[in-house]
This record gives sequence, structure tokens and C-alpha cells, in this order.
Amino acid sequence: MRRVRQSVVALLGAAALGLLSGCSPGSAQATSTEMPTQRVVQPGAPGEPNTTLTAAPEIPDFVTEADVTFVQHMLMHHAQALELTSLVPERTARTDIPLFAERIEISQDQEIDLMEDWLRERNEPVNDLRGGHHDGDQLMPGMLTDDQLARLEAASGEEFDRLFLRFMYQHHAGAVQMVEELFEADGGQDSWVFRLVKEIDGDQRIEMDRILDMQATMGLGDVGTQEGTG
Repeated sequence: MRRVRQSVVALLGAAALGLLSGCSPGSAQATSTEMPTQRVVQPGAPGEPNTTLTAAPEIPDFVTEADVTFVQHMLMHHAQALELTSLVPERTARTDIPLFAERIEISQDQEIDLMEDWLRERNEPVNDLRGGHHDGDQLMPGMLTDDQLARLEAASGEEFDRLFLRFMYQHHAGAVQMVEELFEADGGQDSWVFRLVKEIDGDQRIEMDRILDMQATMGLGDVGTQEGTG
């Protein structure tokens, strides 16, 4: 009778050890209770089965021809803006215009570097920023003609400041127009281009308001581009 009890106790002990070992973190039973990979069911088109996804689908960027053309043209546009600001130190009669011109130089010089890198990464032609332009060339919106550039270069003091602000307003308004035309052409779908154009658009509008403020302090009123278009 005593031997039977001992056998029963031994069997119960073995069973208990088996249960404990089955609950250990490294056991097959424990791994079977792990949370399964999250799945997402994507509905199919009419008449087609659903698709089970194990991760969120990636939406690739889509670069359009309009994006490439915009970046190439904006490079030339920015280059002329830097040409205008380079005239300021030796011609201005004010202290606020040099600070304003420096702000334009910093932001647009950085954007030129970024746009050139973006084009090179996609094996797209990069415009020669030293090539300049002529009256016979097709100018981007807002860009100054050779006659307007000559007038600005020949001016000094208050006359230069008046022309600089009006021509720069014209220039900025052209950049805003280029942004609008890009979106009208279904461009800007590439995430990098979209961020670039939104930054350009925002900066140009802020600076246009600043130009109007400076014109007002000079007694010119809200004149915008009246002389810049002549």
C-alpha cells in the first residue's frame, strides 16, 4: 500500500513539473500565445478579392515634367534675385534695405544649392547660372529685362532704393505666379518639390509685404510694381 502511494506521489510530481516547464518563456507553448502580426485588409475593386497587408502600403513620390521644369526655371529666377541684391551695398542710402537684401541672399542661395542637388540626383540638366539672359530670351514671370537691370545698375541713393524695392516686388510676384502655374499643371506631387514650393511661396509673400512697408516709410505708399512693369 505504501508503494502505491509513493508511485502516485511520483506521478503527480512529474505532471506538475511538466506543467511548469510548459509555461516557461522559452517553451513552444508559450510562443504560441504571442500576438500575431497586425494585418490590414485592403478592399479589392468590384469583382476582385480583398488583399491582406502586413504593413501600411507605401505611396511613392511622383516627379512630373512640370516639377523638373519648375526647379530649372526657379534656379535662374533665384540667380537674378542674387544679382539684384549684390547691387545694394554700394548703391543704397538706407540701413533697412541691406538687411532685407541679406535675408533674400541667405534663403535663396541655400535653395539654389538644394535645387541643383535635386536635379543632379535625377540626372536632369542644371542651368548655367552664369549664363545671364538677353531681351530675346524667354524670361520667367517677374524677371527683369536687360533695360530694367541697366536702370537699376545706373541708379544710386534714394533713386536706387525706390527702383530696387519695386523691381524686387515684381520679381517676387513672378515667383508666386510660377508656384501657382506649377500646381495648375498638376506638379508638386513629389514631396520634396511640394515642400520647396510652399517654402518659396511663403517667403516671397512675406517679403512682398515687407517691401510695401518699406515703400510706405519712404512716402511712396502702396505702389507695388507700378514702375517695375515699365
